[in-house]
Amino acid sequence: MNAPSDPIAVQLPAAAAGASHPHESARSQVQGQAPYVDDLPELKGTLYAAPVMSPVAHGLLRGIDASAALALPGVVGLVSAEDIPGDRLLATFVHDEPVLARDKVEHVGQVVALVVAQDVMQARRAARQVRLDIEALPAILTVRQALASDSQVLPTVTVRRGEPEAALARSALQLEGNLSVGGQEHFYLEGQVAYAMPQEQDQWLVHSSTQHPGEVQHWIAHALGIANHRVTVQCRRMGGGFGGKETQAGHMAVWACLAARKFGCPVKLRLDRDDDFMITGKRHPFEYDYTVGFDVSGLITALKLRMLVNCGFSADLSGPVADRAIFHADNAYFLSDVEIVSHRCKTNLQSQTAFRGFGGPQGMIVIEAILGDIARRLGLDPLQVRRRNFYGLGSRDVTHYQMKVEDNILDPLVSTLARNCRYEARREQLAIFNAGSPVIKRGLALTPVKFGISFTATLFNQAGALVHVYTDGSVQVNHGGTEMGQGLHTKVAQVVADELGVPLAQVLVTASDTGKVPNASATAASAGTDLNARAAQYAAAQVRSSLAQFVAGLDGCGAGAVQFAGGRVLSPNGTRDFVEVVRMAYANRIQLWSDGFYRTPKIHYDKTTLTGRPFYYFAYGAACTEVAIDTLTGESRVLRVDILHDVGHSINPAIDRGQIEGGFVQGMGWLTCEQLVWDEAGRLRTHAPSTYKIPSIGDIPAHMEVDFWPEPNPEDNVHGSKAVGEPPFMLAISVFEALRDAVASTLPPGQCVNLEAPATPEHILRSLLHPSPR
Repeated sequence: MNAPSDPIAVQLPAAAAGASHPHESARSQVQGQAPYVDDLPELKGTLYAAPVMSPVAHGLLRGIDASAALALPGVVGLVSAEDIPGDRLLATFVHDEPVLARDKVEHVGQVVALVVAQDVMQARRAARQVRLDIEALPAILTVRQALASDSQVLPTVTVRRGEPEAALARSALQLEGNLSVGGQEHFYLEGQVAYAMPQEQDQWLVHSSTQHPGEVQHWIAHALGIANHRVTVQCRRMGGGFGGKETQAGHMAVWACLAARKFGCPVKLRLDRDDDFMITGKRHPFEYDYTVGFDVSGLITALKLRMLVNCGFSADLSGPVADRAIFHADNAYFLSDVEIVSHRCKTNLQSQTAFRGFGGPQGMIVIEAILGDIARRLGLDPLQVRRRNFYGLGSRDVTHYQMKVEDNILDPLVSTLARNCRYEARREQLAIFNAGSPVIKRGLALTPVKFGISFTATLFNQAGALVHVYTDGSVQVNHGGTEMGQGLHTKVAQVVADELGVPLAQVLVTASDTGKVPNASATAASAGTDLNARAAQYAAAQVRSSLAQFVAGLDGCGAGAVQFAGGRVLSPNGTRDFVEVVRMAYANRIQLWSDGFYRTPKIHYDKTTLTGRPFYYFAYGAACTEVAIDTLTGESRVLRVDILHDVGHSINPAIDRGQIEGGFVQGMGWLTCEQLVWDEAGRLRTHAPSTYKIPSIGDIPAHMEVDFWPEPNPEDNVHGSKAVGEPPFMLAISVFEALRDAVASTLPPGQCVNLEAPATPEHILRSLLHPSPR
């Protein structure tokens, strides 16, 4: 122990949290040394599975002829629904999706069986030789067809406030319109993959690229007819997820386990990119019909909105996705008299699923389009109309689902961005440019984001973690979240390092494992850090408290006077190295590990009425985007982006900046170039990089400025931070509104814009040639 010193006078090193540290796997990833599931060493005797997919969108499955496939070299056998020892339906909430199709098929690409072989390519080639006897039935491929046929995966949901019909009748002005917004493929770099390894006594170890190991564990146990404790699911990292591995990863794991059980050996199932497109769900496409009332200032006085949600052939997560779209149909705006009707339409397409924003983007985009058209009808600046409708302070501050907006920073944040990016001056310059440019037209839009943070299903807002301190002073952390490149493990390590007062390099976060933290929620809803970092902080605090009490006993002081910082433990009577204290504590039989548990406070919500406080807080942001379109070809380009985003007190500014930039670009892709096209037979035609286009480096504007709003989270969140995974995605709605602004410059004054999303060159040309009659 060093000489006594005043710990207050000691210069403490900077905290880990709040600084830009590299991603914990960055060095290994750029060196190609960070293993993903398909990189793991394979056990002797491992076999490989490949899916047999339906070529028909809807039909009766009469039989499976696998004789040609089974005759091929290396083919071991076939797995079908007859080989499922447990429930033949997946353990989803609605319980409406078969593990493998049995009596009927409901979309092109639905998996009917698996071919298992000694080699990956042998299995894939053989799967294409399996012949399915299917009696085709009429298919429902659009939400309009589904609505006419009353085809739904879940009942219609209606949320009302006030008297929208009476308010519409009183409104000075009205607009009627519709909007179509397409889906989006996740296009994670690492495709869907699972590696199932049978263990002793009917136990299982499964490596899965999943955002929700606990659900994968549950699904496997359910299909195999065994208890959850016999299944361990691990995930060290994913090569991207974006929501596409929240439920969809469970299918791969269940299929791999069924094959492994039948043939008594390890089985790996990794989809190639084309099959991944054909099998897995996407972002939900939406269509909207609306009637809006407003006054001469642009203030919305009434709104009747109908949402047609294309859910695909089963419910999956469509219920909560559609609910969140309802919750975010207001975005930043107070709606006094409103009715929102949400139809959850069943179609013969892939079962659509979670995607970054989880319905929030589909809710926000329609209100932004409505406000843009109101501004054009009135001849007003769209930003002026948006600000006219903002939530207020002390009044006009309750959402249509009865949650009070308590932390409203919309007006100062938007005002700051508008001033910093010179919005008004650029508006004037843009008008001059367009007047002198007959072919190239420019557009400008500044749109806000108000995104609710928490799972809308209250029970998922909980997390657990383990913190182990070893006698050499090193620290190991395990928590229920998963790492998919977003930096969750890095942030958790930073929080734990500060709680124990040790250098960040001393903390290691290990693979997500259902055998360590049970019943963990999915890493989704932007809540990964909020939940898991707080749970890990609580676990570390328990260890620190035990060590502080031990040191206090040695030094005759109160435990509250003991500080931990810079790898040292400081008391009023002396300073010791952290390692020294740990070893002494171990010798005195002091517990050096602990668990931590966190549940999000304040939230409550009635899922039958969709009212309450479903969110702990809101994350805010705004983006100003300038674009150009070619009126002869419909081509477009994003010229400049300025973003001001609310991350609270950032735990890791570099990671948060990356999330904002990446989220914006992904959102830009959704609204510009990423188009899913199904033909009249229900076949997805855009199922590979050759036909489905995500943004490339050339699509990034030369000017892309990102700034952070400087205030902390007013709620008691970990280190005063705010979630940053999903909210930035919706900043890209400014791109779509800027494109609509550019199209409007070619139309007569007061004319609304009829533009579908994504705003492909074809859709932009169509909007120029066929403007809205409204």
